[in-house]
Amino acid sequence: MTWTLARRAERLEPSAIREILKLAERPGVISLAGGLPAAEGFPVEAVRDATARVLAETPREALQYAASEGFGPLREWVAGHLRAQGLGVEAGQVLITTGSQQGLDLVGKVLLDAGSTVAVETPTYLGALQAFAPCEPRWLALDDDGAGPRPQAMAAARGARFAYLLPTFQNPSGRCLDAARRHALADAALDAGVAIVEDDPYGALWFDDPPPPPLAARAGDGAVYLGSFSKVLAPGLRVGWLVAPKRLFPKLLQAKQAADLHTPGFNQRIVHALVAGGLLDTHLPALRRRYRERRDAMHAALARHLPSGCRWTPPRGGMFFWVELPAGLDAASLLPRAVDAGVAFVPGAPFFCETPQPNTMRLSFATVAPDRLEQGVATLAAIVRDAVATTADTPRGVAPPPQMPALG
Repeated sequence: MTWTLARRAERLEPSAIREILKLAERPGVISLAGGLPAAEGFPVEAVRDATARVLAETPREALQYAASEGFGPLREWVAGHLRAQGLGVEAGQVLITTGSQQGLDLVGKVLLDAGSTVAVETPTYLGALQAFAPCEPRWLALDDDGAGPRPQAMAAARGARFAYLLPTFQNPSGRCLDAARRHALADAALDAGVAIVEDDPYGALWFDDPPPPPLAARAGDGAVYLGSFSKVLAPGLRVGWLVAPKRLFPKLLQAKQAADLHTPGFNQRIVHALVAGGLLDTHLPALRRRYRERRDAMHAALARHLPSGCRWTPPRGGMFFWVELPAGLDAASLLPRAVDAGVAFVPGAPFFCETPQPNTMRLSFATVAPDRLEQGVATLAAIVRDAVATTADTPRGVAPPPQMPALG
């Protein structure tokens, strides 16, 4: 038997991050690679109690097939939560998904034809590039000035099916766009007729001040907005959501029906029992404190150990540092040496749709205790220093590493 692959299957690529995580599973390796939430922060007892409550109160309903749109009370909760953030959302616009990653897959299936243009940030979330790639799009990298995509870039994206944006604690860069840039981007997209697909899995994980309202709050029917419970509760529940304009919602729902009928109703009811019971009011502050402590520890370690010419900006939320190494270094070539020395990270090149920057890396602090962060960064920095010393093209006169600012 000869199996002939579809053309779209040829475009499927393994996740660079997932492959690196296999290396990070070696005993003794300090993993700064995965964008995983801290397992010790999972609300295990609350999940156990919610599970017992669901099984006691609605056991047969929870274990039966369910509506493709999602569990009604959970959709209502999501809509109310988003209205408090300034989005004019009705429960009928909320589609519960099997993680927000499924939301990206559904958006690609419904909106993209082969050759359609998708505008993305540089860098951008690797999982989105993977989700959209089988649809055979043409990538358009939005011009960026360091503070985010330039609003003027939306004019160049005219005709794109959508612009995929992560304005809040972006994966991989950790960057958070300010309110003025969000307003300007949303207005420019509306003027250019470019729809926005806004991905926001990290918005609740702020450390100093809450982020500005989402782009979708200003773009209205010009935006699809995706979120997840994975980072604030537990990724094993695989419950996310998307909000779509009423005109677009039916087609996304049909794509959802074809994909998996519905997100597990049992899990949805557990999530609803947790959030409707007010768990996030106490759980999120504790989670933010844990991640803020680890952010501070990694920032201090980077400032102590990385050599001159390395650049980074401490994130105000989320899980990631984005580090630029001196020109001429290739982060991917350093990874095997780092793993052999007991530390793993993610090279930055896979996060670019085109013209990758090989001298970049993403470091995650979420799952590593502060003392281990110090050890991991020190080990990684020694490898970087050695590479700088032995690279003939090492630039001279580069700027010193950034000083530690007051983080509030």
